[in-house]
Amino acid sequence: MPLEPVTQAFLAELAKAEGPAMHESTPAVARLHGPILSGLSGRGPEVGAVRDVKIEGRDGGRFRTRVLRPAGTPQAVIVYFHGGGWVVGDIDLQYDHVGRRLANTTQSTVVMVNYRKAPEHPFPTAIEDSWAGLAWTAEHAAELAPEGAPLIVAGDSAGGNIAAVMTRWARDRGGPAIDYQALIYPVTDCDLDRPSYVAPQNQLLLARDTMIWFWGHYLPDERARTHPDASPLRADSLAGLPPAFVHLAEYDPLHDEGVAYAHALRDAGVPVALEEAAGQMHAFFQMVGILPGFEDGLRLVAEHINKFVAERAV
Repeated sequence: MPLEPVTQAFLAELAKAEGPAMHESTPAVARLHGPILSGLSGRGPEVGAVRDVKIEGRDGGRFRTRVLRPAGTPQAVIVYFHGGGWVVGDIDLQYDHVGRRLANTTQSTVVMVNYRKAPEHPFPTAIEDSWAGLAWTAEHAAELAPEGAPLIVAGDSAGGNIAAVMTRWARDRGGPAIDYQALIYPVTDCDLDRPSYVAPQNQLLLARDTMIWFWGHYLPDERARTHPDASPLRADSLAGLPPAFVHLAEYDPLHDEGVAYAHALRDAGVPVALEEAAGQMHAFFQMVGILPGFEDGLRLVAEHINKFVAERAV
């Protein structure tokens, strides 16, 4: 279907703004867009409790996680890794709103990992910080939800990439046991020449040039990008990973690698639900109160998580 009308209007307004495109900018300047979009999204809903926790990374550096607990008894724990090409994005801006909505709609404790960003902290810092955040969550599981509550990882874009890597690390390192994964238009491969990457209609808020810029800051060595810790689609085996929901945008350079990853999971024997957000572009899942695709996307992600938790409890 055509690109959704509100999205078209949003992009038209952005086109009027002065300033360089992200791929012509610096990370510092690109990060200034976050507060602007956060202001458009507004404040997130109230949750039962909020606390920030400092965690130490493998190199001794520290980063924050935010624990969002719903009112009432949590039914699951979701570790959420936010998008932003490993360069931009923050748990204090739109993603705080996303986390709050996710906590309330799934009745789950959401742990948001504010992994350190490239280029100041290039690969593999983001995944090592995320692993430390996941390990902290598992160690404190009794404080976050009742005993036996499922542990879920989720993320969008670069955060979906991280969530996918975490499932394989957990499998290969003997835990923590991840029960489910929700991947929203994840980065799964470093191939920048797939059909969806070069399709003219997909050169929108996220374009091929933007992804070249992101990869260049995160992992400049192009040969190293084929490592499965950077490109999870290239793992030797995806067998034994947790059931997955993969949600894609119709207009997205990452569309085809998302489809390929869902099919690879399924071929490896992993239960997978794959759905496409028709008429939506990449980044709709962080556009709270800006693009209507967010509401539909959040509802769908919550439905899949709630269905999994309910079926697991039977």
